[in-house]
Amino acid sequence: MQPLNFPAYNFRFKNSENKVQIFDVIRKKFVVLQPEEWVRQHVVHHLISDKNYPKSLINVEKQVKLNNMIKRYDVVVYNSDASIEILVECKAPEIKISQLTFDQIARYNMELKANYLMVTNGQDHYYCKMDLEKEKYTFLQHIPDFSR
Repeated sequence: MQPLNFPAYNFRFKNSENKVQIFDVIRKKFVVLQPEEWVRQHVVHHLISDKNYPKSLINVEKQVKLNNMIKRYDVVVYNSDASIEILVECKAPEIKISQLTFDQIARYNMELKANYLMVTNGQDHYYCKMDLEKEKYTFLQHIPDFSR
């Protein structure tokens, strides 16, 4: 896998059925290493190692129902009251981040109501603080560190 615009992290890998797998510390299992998964695992380690979010508040690849359709989010960071602090959309490194990507995460967030959004393809990272009442977002330089 190609290097990403994140610090180096210690990942665990294994080969199974001629496929490389990476250990997901949140799901506590090995998953097939695809380009988007490579980005997702970097995001998870970034949130834990660099931003100090506890693993217990992070959830990965869960389904959510939006307009009677089942969608899947990449990473969510919860607050201790079960509200959503950060919603993350991961794309493979070769996928350019576009307005469509922001539209996708904004649609998810209409239901989930996260305080912050992060969109990344592993090379480019975008962070927003949501104003849910005004249905607007403000771009930030980075996502806030965990504080509780």
